[in-house]
Amino acid sequence: MNSITPQPGIMDIALYQGGKAAVEGVSNVVKLSSNENPFGPSPAAQEAVRRSVHELHRYPNTDHASLRRAIAEVHGLDAARIICGVGSDEIIHFLCQCYAGPGDEVVHSVHGFGMYKISAMAAGATPVEVPERERVTDVDAFLAGCTERTKLVFLANPNNPTGTMIGMAEIERLAAGIPSQAILVLDGAYAEYVGGYDGGARLVEARNNVVMTRTFSKLYGLGGLRVGWGYGPQEIIDVLNRIRGPFNLSGTALAAAEAAVQDRAFVEKCLAENARMRTWLAEALAEHGVPSDTSMANFILARFASPEEAEACDAYLQSQGLIVRRVAGYQLPAALRITVGDESSCRRVAHAVGQFKAGQR
Repeated sequence: MNSITPQPGIMDIALYQGGKAAVEGVSNVVKLSSNENPFGPSPAAQEAVRRSVHELHRYPNTDHASLRRAIAEVHGLDAARIICGVGSDEIIHFLCQCYAGPGDEVVHSVHGFGMYKISAMAAGATPVEVPERERVTDVDAFLAGCTERTKLVFLANPNNPTGTMIGMAEIERLAAGIPSQAILVLDGAYAEYVGGYDGGARLVEARNNVVMTRTFSKLYGLGGLRVGWGYGPQEIIDVLNRIRGPFNLSGTALAAAEAAVQDRAFVEKCLAENARMRTWLAEALAEHGVPSDTSMANFILARFASPEEAEACDAYLQSQGLIVRRVAGYQLPAALRITVGDESSCRRVAHAVGQFKAGQR
């Protein structure tokens, strides 16, 4: 008797676990588990959403031309080489669908974003994990992990969940050293948090084997609308557009993202506050005996003495109405990822960690 079955490998994919948003029995929680902007979206983006309700009966623009132009103007890019998606996740998925399949390999680091593995397996490809060096990208390990079957190499810079990053010289070495049939994908979800860093845009323009992805979910505070974009060689962008749904982004999402990217005063305010509180939080945690690597993003990876201590601290924080992120799924069982919130949230979580380390349970 025939049975309905999914494609090989689909049932081997572990479901993605997002950051928790609630604690049973606890009210007035502070969510520091998903690296969201504590200030929310800009006033300009909020106004664009309000205006968009009058056009909800209209289909959105299919080529995202206005948003692509706005992104291009802000970042000094070629709008024709930009593709927009439902978060940068969709761009990652497009790349795997178009360039990887059964018998191919997709390389990423051991502590890399979980969607690389999921998207690779969904396309029938084999994900290949390479080690990091003390939670920092190791280019030599990436190059050693590449074979004649490698089609995609994913590198988040800064990385999630570690917050660490490598310099452009090392990224250029990686781009030059991967096999000729492979594409290097630079995931710049947190690139805006690094002063003077373009996320790899200039490298994209200098080579034919590099694609950059970005998102509106972090700095721009639009995680709930799901908007991301990619920048790459024209021939690769043309391929991705062939499988992109014509109405993948709503009119509301497009309008909000365009307003958000153009509101530079709000962006600068958010960046300044994140930098200030990130330094403060890292130092406060260190004073309580909880070290972290230098983060270049909007979160801190707090390290504990053991997985048991990390789990116990997480449980205590939840009892205090503080939600952070366990990262055992990223092979960091003795760590907690803590979003840099506003000043009140950062002080509250630092105080609670201090109480936990002092013996309160």
